[in-house]
Amino acid sequence: MSLEEKINESETKIYKAVFPNTTNHYDTLFGGKAMQLMDEVAFITATRFSRQRMVTISSDKIDFTKPIPAGTIIELCGRVVHVGNTSLKVSVEIFIEQMYEKGREKAISGTFTFVAIDNDKNPVKITV
Repeated sequence: MSLEEKINESETKIYKAVFPNTTNHYDTLFGGKAMQLMDEVAFITATRFSRQRMVTISSDKIDFTKPIPAGTIIELCGRVVHVGNTSLKVSVEIFIEQMYEKGREKAISGTFTFVAIDNDKNPVKITV
């Protein structure tokens, strides 16, 4: 399997409804909750790509370009964008969908870096 095929096969999409218990006093999704969901999708993507134990070592610039209101559906999309020796980067985007309208718009994007580890939590080579 080529690298591109492996990247395509590991792409991960998760959908969530934004309920009031995940929003702030402006009735929009908490930034920390969005980052938690993004890290989860990035972890799943990295694991599906490598089929190895992966840990988050950093989150790069995260751009919050649109607020995510309560009562919407969000789609989180994770995709591997770089593969190194022991680490890889996953780009995550969150899109907003109104529940009763067609269309979607990008609200948040960011990149997460993961390292493959062995049973003793030491970095190991990513098998491609």
